[in-house]
Amino acid sequence: MPFDRTDYPSSLKNLNEATRLKAIEIMNAMLDEGYDEDEAIPIATEQAKEWYANANGQERQEMRDKSAKELKKHDDHNSRPELMDKGVKVFKQKDEWAVKTKTAKRPSDLYNKKDDAIERGKEIAKNKETYLEVYDQDGNVQDKFDYSN
Repeated sequence: MPFDRTDYPSSLKNLNEATRLKAIEIMNAMLDEGYDEDEAIPIATEQAKEWYANANGQERQEMRDKSAKELKKHDDHNSRPELMDKGVKVFKQKDEWAVKTKTAKRPSDLYNKKDDAIERGKEIAKNKETYLEVYDQDGNVQDKFDYSN
């Protein structure tokens, strides 16, 4: 469910308006990307705080002026657009199976079972209309699923 100016996680209530709105924009983009809400909230909060620290007064004002419709417009306001066209991979990480968008800093999901990780990877790749690469325990590509149009 996309968040907006009036419907957002309570953890954002103490942020200034511009930071809160940026966090909402980032969260909505992450949810579109296939992240779980529980993961998107802290990541978006930290990214929004960093954005605010580096934004100038005009950028902060522009964020405060955004309408609710603009905040929900995920495809046009993706916080990490460079990840939208990247493939997804499932690989062994320590004792778990990780699901991660290529070039992302960290996995979006970790699973005990490889099949669960593959299903989540397929879901994300389908949503992004990209591909999924599944690696074996030795780091070799085992399968590839293409969901591009």
